[in-house]
Amino acid sequence: MTNPVYRRVVVKVSGEALMGPDNFGIHQGTLERIAGDLIAARALGVSIGVVVGGGNIFRGIAPGASHMDRATADYMGMLATVMNALALQDAMRRVNLVARVQSALNVEQVVEPYIRGKAMRYLEEGKVVIFAAGTGNPFFTTDTAAALRALEIGAEAILMAKNAVRGVYDGDPRVDADARFLPDLTHLEAIERGLKVMDTTALSLCMDNKLPIVVFDLTRRGNIRRIVTGEPVGSVVSADVSASRG
Repeated sequence: MTNPVYRRVVVKVSGEALMGPDNFGIHQGTLERIAGDLIAARALGVSIGVVVGGGNIFRGIAPGASHMDRATADYMGMLATVMNALALQDAMRRVNLVARVQSALNVEQVVEPYIRGKAMRYLEEGKVVIFAAGTGNPFFTTDTAAALRALEIGAEAILMAKNAVRGVYDGDPRVDADARFLPDLTHLEAIERGLKVMDTTALSLCMDNKLPIVVFDLTRRGNIRRIVTGEPVGSVVSADVSASRG
């Protein structure tokens, strides 16, 4: 069995990634593929936390929210992440991967509240922990939640899942044919160049704590397992480029 280079990770799955080929909502085939990728990584003994976004659901109601108070709209987005977390948990159940959902918002009739000690215990028991509702505060993104939860549970890396994008580019590869793929870069470089890795607050938190980020294409089956076993997948954002690939 291949020894993993990361023993504990947080996988950040955007809401958009859960849409699959659809315009909004949850694509069942995509959920099943993610669950399959996670169980393959878990089989190596890797502890896994997951942070989910809510853009796939919020996109459908965004026109009606365009004139809302920002805090209200953000709370709606947090509730969308709870829905995604439940869907992902159910997909894991169908492949016999035990998962627990913890929410930063108090919705105890549906999921349990986020308690760091319980999350740590679940991880030690081999369960996947899905962190929902972001940080529980408006004006903070789920990227920041991923960085925060990763540091709280002692994760060794954040795996940023992108929808059909190989990794980090110096432009938008969907509109710029000359955009250059960047396999390795530092947190500071990503911030200074305004590259689309994660939001600046989250990047700064990772930089201050020397937490590496691996940006990869979620649509390619098996990428999570490849990353945790040290294969050169996607882009690595780290404190030291010379050491980013081990």
